[in-house]
Amino acid sequence: MNLTMRALLGATALSATAALAQAETLTIATVNNGDMIRMQGLTADFTAKNPDIELEWVTLEENVLRQRVTTDIATKGGQYDVMTIGTYEVPIWGKQGWLVSLNDLPADYDIDDLLPAIRGGLTVEGELYAAPFYGESSMVMYRTDLMEKAGLTMPEAPTWEFIRDAAIKMTDKANEVYGICLRGKAGWGENMAFLTATANSFGAKWFDMDWKPQFDQKPWADTLNFYLDLMNEAGPPGASNNGFNENLALFQQGKCGMWIDATVAASFVTNPKDSTVADKVGFALAPDNGLGKRGNWLWAWSLAIPAGSQKVDAAKKFVAWATSKDYLALVAANEGWANVPPGTRTSLYENPEYQTVPFAKMTLDSINSADPTSPTVDPVPYVGVQFVAIPEFQGIATAVGQQFSAALAGQTSAADALANAQALTEREMAKAGYIK
Repeated sequence: MNLTMRALLGATALSATAALAQAETLTIATVNNGDMIRMQGLTADFTAKNPDIELEWVTLEENVLRQRVTTDIATKGGQYDVMTIGTYEVPIWGKQGWLVSLNDLPADYDIDDLLPAIRGGLTVEGELYAAPFYGESSMVMYRTDLMEKAGLTMPEAPTWEFIRDAAIKMTDKANEVYGICLRGKAGWGENMAFLTATANSFGAKWFDMDWKPQFDQKPWADTLNFYLDLMNEAGPPGASNNGFNENLALFQQGKCGMWIDATVAASFVTNPKDSTVADKVGFALAPDNGLGKRGNWLWAWSLAIPAGSQKVDAAKKFVAWATSKDYLALVAANEGWANVPPGTRTSLYENPEYQTVPFAKMTLDSINSADPTSPTVDPVPYVGVQFVAIPEFQGIATAVGQQFSAALAGQTSAADALANAQALTEREMAKAGYIK
């Protein structure tokens, strides 16, 4: 080998080593649900296009993720370059200046294609502070075979009384089939997401117009007693430990007649790879109680960049990739259109191929029917459907969720749980200066 060739090879090796040395590692905090796990499996597409960026994943259970990212961003810890956060955090953190604006994403990202309801929840004073990975509401998922066996037909827009009647008739405890599976695990984003949305349809609210807590009022008693009676009559054992993932597993195993939860679950209960009842699932809107509000929520799991990140440009490249039209097409090519992350883009719902997905229309209708600016029957001073968009909410609602979970476990009565919820919420709201 001549000297020139050796020099060239040496230069190439040095160049490769330098490129490796210059590679930036993005640390991404995310939730341990199916869509996020799927994304991790497809990131070879991103790294092939961005060889100078490496990815390090921190995948956490929902409640733990919320605690970790909240602590990190509030203390400017700088552990993460990309965070998976929700519609609750984005407006609060964006207003605080804790998140990087995404208004300058490339033109081909097409911000205007984002569904207005979802984009609006991630925007503060015209600045987009997070890009939605998937958007969701909640709806009824049910076993069509068990509904037929019970001699019932699920309406497209059921009432809570129909749900209760159907759940009791579909229950077969001897064969470990339970008429309904609902969240019972304590957490502001676990049982309280479900119960707050449900309470809206019962005429309940967290606060009146003077920020006085309302757990001592009849609508909350009606909500909690209905939920506890329903779960005791037709729910699975140990329900106070069950959140989204636990109920998903029960439904996939054929143990739930109905499950009222996130619309994003539809692809997992209808996927024959994972679900034993994939060909026996129907969908309906979340129930109402005749008061003009349905018991469904509005949420987006989104990717945001904390203001303390030293790798903003690389982080923006990843966020744009993971929430782009091209990513949706990538999932469709690998997993089929039914498994594409839903609820983010108008173009997805205009796509004739996606329109054939059995739950596509119900998901969009559910998202569009939730109004965070008018979530309750009576006027309230807050924005948010299954949450109240104030910084204090997550701490208060987690404590309230523990009271309600204890009631479901039989450790306390509904009356005592509500009294404790009222007292602790009043105390915290007074401490924060909302009430005197």
